[in-house]
Amino acid sequence: MASRLWASRAASYLRVSVRHRGFASVVKDLKYSDTHEWVKVDGTSATVGITDHAQDHLGDVVYVELPEVGASVTQGNGFGAVESVKATSDVNSPVSGKVIEVNEELNSSPGLVNASPYENGWIIKVEIQDAGEVNTLMDSERYTKFCEEEDAAH
Repeated sequence: MASRLWASRAASYLRVSVRHRGFASVVKDLKYSDTHEWVKVDGTSATVGITDHAQDHLGDVVYVELPEVGASVTQGNGFGAVESVKATSDVNSPVSGKVIEVNEELNSSPGLVNASPYENGWIIKVEIQDAGEVNTLMDSERYTKFCEEEDAAH
């Protein structure tokens, strides 16, 4: 009896993991916007990039349009674009504030957005104007569900 219970648990676990295998990775400690940007808050600054899901849908990124350091960004509004072999997509800021750093490495290696969307492929760092805005963003669980629903609708 115990081994059969274990086997059915193992089977249901395997079914779950197989279903999610093709799904893009989502990082637990980040916050997400419904336009597929992620934000990592560190004190009063935030690092922003596009999610694995977004880069996966875009295909090979060939160019990233970066804002100037010192530019103001507003939550939900565009600050740049990511161009891939398939399409050009605006990048929206998940938080409002001032751009304090841009990832210059993307000028020569835009493919970092594909290869390392949550690490080396970050796009900008922002000095956050209103920390409360972060609370309006999705956590990793809500974002995963959002992506699954969006993919099912297409």
